[in-house]
Amino acid sequence: MTILSLLRCALLATLAATSLAPLPVAADDAAKAQQERQQTQPLNNAPVWREVRSEQAGTSTLPDPEAGVLIQSAGMTWRDWRNGPLTLYGGILLLLVPAAIGLFYLRKGPMKLREPPTGRKTQRFSRFERIAHWGTAISFVILALSGLAMLFGKHLLTPVLGHWLAALLIILGKNLHNLIGPVFLAFLVVMIVHFARDNFWEACDALWLRKGGGLINGEHVPAGRFNFGEKAWFWLGVTLLGLIATASGLLLDFPNFGQTRALLQTLTLVHAVAAIALTALSLSHIYMGTLGTEGALDAMRSGEVDDAWAKEHHELWYNEVKAGKSEQP
Repeated sequence: MTILSLLRCALLATLAATSLAPLPVAADDAAKAQQERQQTQPLNNAPVWREVRSEQAGTSTLPDPEAGVLIQSAGMTWRDWRNGPLTLYGGILLLLVPAAIGLFYLRKGPMKLREPPTGRKTQRFSRFERIAHWGTAISFVILALSGLAMLFGKHLLTPVLGHWLAALLIILGKNLHNLIGPVFLAFLVVMIVHFARDNFWEACDALWLRKGGGLINGEHVPAGRFNFGEKAWFWLGVTLLGLIATASGLLLDFPNFGQTRALLQTLTLVHAVAAIALTALSLSHIYMGTLGTEGALDAMRSGEVDDAWAKEHHELWYNEVKAGKSEQP
């Protein structure tokens, strides 16, 4: 007798034993129908599996709020969104943004100083501000790279490194991602609280916005400590997208506060969309703070900028500092 025959006999014996118990009429009819089906269509348990996939909660002794649901079919919908539109359009966005930045650099080049450096320095950022900035920046880069590896690793890493090595790197990246997330949030909160006062709307921002910051025609546009472009990055990128990404990430990092599977699936999509948008915006910020603007990196590297740079890019702030109306950091 084969194993299949033994399993069939055991199933029939179980059904026969359970049919001896008194059942309601509907349940009795269903049991008889199942027994008859086993005779004419052995191992056809389609009604049973339809009930399992109905997502109706049964009973369970486990404390999880969804432990009574054996199979959650909505997970396949989440998988289709994650591996479909999210990966496709997110990947396109992350290719288009650096391509556009590269074309802009080739066409316009970096923003050079109109006047030669004076040799005199003005402090732009304090040591505390630089630590907060670099802590946020470094933790963000780690999160971005590890997150991109998890989302696109199957398409980019596996063909190059092979399944074993790619899987190892992605697993390491996942654990690093989970550990660095709270660190990034801590630096992010410090950044938001400390720099918010210098990023509110000012009258000069309307002129900067109307002239596009002088990026196209090279026109000089006076600005305060931060221009409108930097303020837009602060409120839209750092604050809004940063907090959405970190809040959703923390709920995913600690799924032991009653979060349901449906909520966690939604959070993964929200987290990924916010993180992709934040990464795309950060590329412009990184470009303007390094290759795009001559002397900009000095501000976050040493905390000081040449007076010619300060007057050209943040003239209103520079005049206030020199007049003693605004304290240096």
